[in-house]
Amino acid sequence: MLPGKLPAPAASYSLAPPSLPMLSVIIPTYNEAANIGRLVADLRRHAPAAAVEILVVDAGSPDGTAAAARAAGATVLAAPRPGRAAQMNYGAQQARGAVLYFVHADVGIHPDYAATIAAAVAQGYAAGCYRFRFDSRHPLLRLNSYGTRFKGIMSRGGDQTLFVTRALFAQLGGFNERFVIMEDFEIIQRIRRLSPFLIVPQEVVVSARKYETNGWLRVQLANLTAFSMFFLKVPPPRIARTYKALLNYR
Repeated sequence: MLPGKLPAPAASYSLAPPSLPMLSVIIPTYNEAANIGRLVADLRRHAPAAAVEILVVDAGSPDGTAAAARAAGATVLAAPRPGRAAQMNYGAQQARGAVLYFVHADVGIHPDYAATIAAAVAQGYAAGCYRFRFDSRHPLLRLNSYGTRFKGIMSRGGDQTLFVTRALFAQLGGFNERFVIMEDFEIIQRIRRLSPFLIVPQEVVVSARKYETNGWLRVQLANLTAFSMFFLKVPPPRIARTYKALLNYR
């Protein structure tokens, strides 16, 4: 838990005018029909509708993602451009909340997400993320999960979800849409230059599907390659091509 007692939910949403939600959850999607309904239902179940809006920004999924999200209670936006950074920026432009919360479609949300994020912002953290654990008990994946409690940039990732105040997001200019991969690492680097960044000592649940398809070592090597290219300032499209060539996405 965060230091101190979490405020009561009614007090947690005082950062926004009464007519607006405190939190805008923004979910970029492409072909996530199998996951999006569950996620939206969980988000809605664990927070008052008046306090949280849920925006699914879909990049033209042919598998029925938009319909599944709408049926579960989300507002669905058609992304003008594909790509997670562009989709999340578009969602932020349409959002009404005082705080933006970026979530991947295959994440299992923490049930206290709304109150915890509100408490973090009230304590002076304009941005932060959660720890995560995989939906697998494989010992190497448990080791990976343990690493997400540490502060290093290589322990971060979009799967941990990201909250950021609207004011700080505007100051940053949003996600850098040049980054067609690793957009989350890039924006966290910029956030840390301007604001305290909190790693919430609670966990979201992340799908292990990439590891189950490719194996732990193959994914780790792909991740290390992508990070090396990122730090060497290799153009993001080249990083994306290299990363996808190293992994099986079937």
